[in-house]
Amino acid sequence: MNEIIKAMKERRSCRSFNSLPVPDAIIDEIIEAGLYAANGRGTQCAVVVVVKDEETKAKIRDLNRRIGGWDEGFDPFYGAACYLWVLAPKDNPTYIYDGSLVMGNLMLAAHALGVSSIWIHRAKEESECEEGRAILDEFGVPEGYVGIGHCAIGYSDAEPAAPAQRKEGRVFKK
Repeated sequence: MNEIIKAMKERRSCRSFNSLPVPDAIIDEIIEAGLYAANGRGTQCAVVVVVKDEETKAKIRDLNRRIGGWDEGFDPFYGAACYLWVLAPKDNPTYIYDGSLVMGNLMLAAHALGVSSIWIHRAKEESECEEGRAILDEFGVPEGYVGIGHCAIGYSDAEPAAPAQRKEGRVFKK
């Protein structure tokens, strides 16, 4: 089987990371693959914010938890070593699609390099509130960029689940 298709079929979301850090060289390789995602009109508008320091991760984790409505102490990032926050400028007509394709590439690249990942939602809400905007300002992200998702990466402390059976009736042919 083709290695890319194999990765697409085998990649699973991780909801339990161990504490091992992901080496910078691997993070950089994952990000590079993400930035090669297809994009509308060749604008390459999506950006990636790399969050590894514990203080900033704690701010994002708490903000995400509150937006999601979970109790204090819950970690919506499941202990991931690094957060890759994907954003794109809202004034670009294909910003959601472009950022989503970056997210997909990030997760597939992580899997190909032996790193686990999960797409964490609520990045849009984070980027649109004052607290989240302050975090983005610390990184120098321009105004007008909206969160698409967080690709949380790290090493899993559990075996990946078997893939769910694919649902019938999702392909229409003529």
